[in-house]
Amino acid sequence: MMMHTTLEQLRQLKLLGMTQALQEQMQQAGMAAMSFEERMALLVEREVHGRQERRLMRLIRNARLKYPQAMIEDLDCRASRGIDRATVMSLALGPWVRAGHAVLVTGPTGAGKSWLACALAQYACRQGHSALYLRIPRLAEELRIRHANGTFTTWLDTLKSTDVLLLDDCGMVGMDAHTRSDLLEIIDDRAGRKATIITSQLPIEHWHEWIGEATVADAMLDRIMQSHHRLTLAGESLRKSKPQPEQEDIGA
Repeated sequence: MMMHTTLEQLRQLKLLGMTQALQEQMQQAGMAAMSFEERMALLVEREVHGRQERRLMRLIRNARLKYPQAMIEDLDCRASRGIDRATVMSLALGPWVRAGHAVLVTGPTGAGKSWLACALAQYACRQGHSALYLRIPRLAEELRIRHANGTFTTWLDTLKSTDVLLLDDCGMVGMDAHTRSDLLEIIDDRAGRKATIITSQLPIEHWHEWIGEATVADAMLDRIMQSHHRLTLAGESLRKSKPQPEQEDIGA
């Protein structure tokens, strides 16, 4: 009866890992030979591990990554792709998120830009950082909706506090004046404070022309380029040959 009460109290305290671990201990005869301190240490360890796992799942879910299963450990580094594993790993393991750096990923269609960007964001989540994926061709519609329903300012604050913002497929469509202005606000809020990943088929040298309005382009690029890392992918589209299911996302 006492143990039943203890388990119920643990559930009420939302100590789910500890609750499960205690139930398992009750069914393991060998646990009787362990000291109270040893059993307590195991219970606490399970609770800590469980909370870390739930936090990671929450961070990845909230990031809404196009490829949430992308992992830098699975990176395809064939020479034809122009990717150096040591460079990517050095970046991923480095302080770019805490330092608020930008990562610019460019290359032809199908080269794996989105997958690589998602892998970097996913690894940041594994380090306890928040992330969010936005696809630039859909940004104008998102902004119109938020301005119309009065949630733009709140959303801007959310973006401002997100550790890693992934802006995917920049340069695929032109921007109107309102979208251009709002994107400048988003980037200005993050410059030097929060990390931003940008992917584009366009070489960086053409971004000024894509942005369109010279003054805004100068301001936006000045903020992006002040502290950045470049990753340039190469090779033919990985979509040309039908991949196996587990490799499909790598070709995105």
